[in-house]
Amino acid sequence: MTESQTIQSSMVETRKFPPPARFASQAHINSPAEYQRMHRLSIDDPEGYWRETAKSFVWFEPFTRVLKWDPPHAQWFVGGKTNVAYNCLDVQIDRGHGERTAITWEGEPGDGVTLTYRQLRDRVGQCANALKSLGVKKGDIVTLYMPMVPELMIAMLACARIGAPHSIIFGGFSATAIADRVNDAKSRIIVTADGGWRRGSVVPLKQNVDEAVKSCPTVQHVLVLKRCENEIAWTSGRDHWWHELVDSQPAACPPERCDSEDLLFILYTSGTTGKPKGIMHTTGGYMVYTAHSAKYIFDLKPDDVYWCTADIGWVTGHSYITYGPLQNGVNVFMYEGAPNHPDWGRFWDIVQRHRVTIFYTAPTAIRSFMRQGDAIPAKYDMSSLRLLGSVGEPINPEAWMWYHTRIGGERCPIVDTWWQTETGGAMISPLPGCTTLKPGCATKPFFGVDVAVVDQSGKEQPANTGGFLVIRKPWPAMLRGIYGDMERYRNQYWTQVPGFYFTADACRRDEDGNFWLMGRVDDVINISGHRIGTAEVESALVSHPAVAEAAVVGVPHEIKGQALAAFVALKRGQTASDDLKKALLDHVTKEIGAIARPEQIRFSEALPKTRSGKIMRRLLKELASTGEVKGDTTTLEDFGVIASLRESDEG
Repeated sequence: MTESQTIQSSMVETRKFPPPARFASQAHINSPAEYQRMHRLSIDDPEGYWRETAKSFVWFEPFTRVLKWDPPHAQWFVGGKTNVAYNCLDVQIDRGHGERTAITWEGEPGDGVTLTYRQLRDRVGQCANALKSLGVKKGDIVTLYMPMVPELMIAMLACARIGAPHSIIFGGFSATAIADRVNDAKSRIIVTADGGWRRGSVVPLKQNVDEAVKSCPTVQHVLVLKRCENEIAWTSGRDHWWHELVDSQPAACPPERCDSEDLLFILYTSGTTGKPKGIMHTTGGYMVYTAHSAKYIFDLKPDDVYWCTADIGWVTGHSYITYGPLQNGVNVFMYEGAPNHPDWGRFWDIVQRHRVTIFYTAPTAIRSFMRQGDAIPAKYDMSSLRLLGSVGEPINPEAWMWYHTRIGGERCPIVDTWWQTETGGAMISPLPGCTTLKPGCATKPFFGVDVAVVDQSGKEQPANTGGFLVIRKPWPAMLRGIYGDMERYRNQYWTQVPGFYFTADACRRDEDGNFWLMGRVDDVINISGHRIGTAEVESALVSHPAVAEAAVVGVPHEIKGQALAAFVALKRGQTASDDLKKALLDHVTKEIGAIARPEQIRFSEALPKTRSGKIMRRLLKELASTGEVKGDTTTLEDFGVIASLRESDEG
């Protein structure tokens, strides 16, 4: 994008929702003036701000310097020694919270476990000692490939306790994806389970590991949790049952004194081409930022029952299921299975039975719930909810409004968070006690976050002009590089807009200083010289009363260069027809303009998604461009969706 080109933004949203007075009166931050004061301090004197913030954490040795910044390499809390698992568990016990519930877990079949902070600390100690008995030492990378069970959180905290970085692989990945990640990290140990429950069926996790290990020469041990009791192969000497090895260990395990910049974990993100990127996060800065952001963004209180529906295999689960919430001493709810098993009321039944107070999920899940109609959530008592959140991609205004009215009862603020695996924690988000909300808007930057919308030269764009979202100053939870490939780290994140961290997201800032995400830069389509963000076209489609979900991709066009193809899932009771197709095209023209009118509209029962709920737009682009899907589909939730889309009328 040259200086003369901008990303066009045509979406207009004028509805505003100030914080409910009752919520604001009890919030950690309850006035815009207080937010502005703290944010200004964090930007003008970041080292002073983070020095004071870090004082509330336990450091075995104090840090001697807050920040050492040698662009693009940062060191935070230099010289400090600490342990994240210790701050999550022992610190809570020392504060008198040992008998407070740390985890409430429900399995898909309906079984459950509750662990206090003291019980969780003891189980973490047992797992840590088991890993040490298998030869794990500080600095060894341990791979975890497990279902959403308490033992996954126990294993990751055990790794943190002994200074062994964890590499968690989402349970939906294939044997090939496991092997790629294990070989890159050179892991000697994999922790897995016989299987995990998903829509009443067993996901064969151990079988996938066995297949992967055939091409992983470094792997010496596989620790296996018995979860589903499905039949598995067994390699004597290599394989170990969790209940035999872990449960026999002593609970006491002294925490490793980790340097602030010691590696805490690697989390692999899969690119469209090339090998996965191992995003590196270190100990001290990540610890401080995730706890601090969790406290204020979710307004965490001691009696909260906090439920983030993400899988721990994604960064959301690292930061806002495990490390952030536990350091704030709350009851973290975990659920193993699918949102629609045995029916679409499962989530709302959980909220009702467990009296969930904070509910944090993805816009794709919200739109899936919308599609089932209002009658299902109306059956359940969700009066316990006091705060809602969204994460993963921009939420369109109509989904936001449904979430606000049908789930939140018009009384719950919504924290629409923007962040990335690379950022470690939420970077743009409302603070629920003081931010006036706008449906579909991530609103304001968090403390210590200096973001801007710029052109490619780094020039800040005027209000309501689209551009690149960049981060201009280092922040404590920032990635420290790509494992084994620092040149790729420099080139991908720090050279696109010289001097700034390049998010690869398109964005605009409105006249009130609020940030509106417009989708990935890769999803900005150049049509006859006009640069249009597909997120806005998707939002326009979903605002039509017949549409539950939409995904828009760019396809080659002989005259325009590129054109838009739209894939649409309708609400229950709606029928695909040529008349509806024309109505949708007219609706987009009215909402945005003729330039954004799709060339294709395809109807489907559903859109292709990963098990984490993200729409696989890459597959849709292949399908719209070539009529076939040849790319990797191993993380696809429902393979029947692609067949349905192939058969749909291209129009």
